[in-house]
Amino acid sequence: MNRVILASVLGFGLAGAVQADPVEGIWKTAEGEEGGYLHVEIAPCGSAICGTINNAFKSSGDLSADYEHLGKQIIWNMLPDEEGYYSGGKIWAPDSDKTYRSKMALEGDSLTVKGCVAGGLICRGQVWTRIK
Repeated sequence: MNRVILASVLGFGLAGAVQADPVEGIWKTAEGEEGGYLHVEIAPCGSAICGTINNAFKSSGDLSADYEHLGKQIIWNMLPDEEGYYSGGKIWAPDSDKTYRSKMALEGDSLTVKGCVAGGLICRGQVWTRIK
């Protein structure tokens, strides 16, 4: 009996310790001007959330294995706000090679990602779709 209780307590304790942030996973970006898109892996980096370019695809859907930015961090220092919202981080736009202050909003399998300048007056954004 004591073993069952101990196993239950340990099981619940470990489940809480390894619980992932809901935004973690692989996300497909919106298509670029030429129809290509990226897969970005969002995962913890210290106490923040970061995103790394995991794969790149041509407009045909074929893998672009020679994409120059594979493995580069595209989102960093993103912190959770209220449930489903993240802010305080930065996002890098590979197409313009510019970095913006960023915020994200998670709703189901859609992630709205915005990068802003001029104190948030000018923003550019995309809706990403969860792949995994």
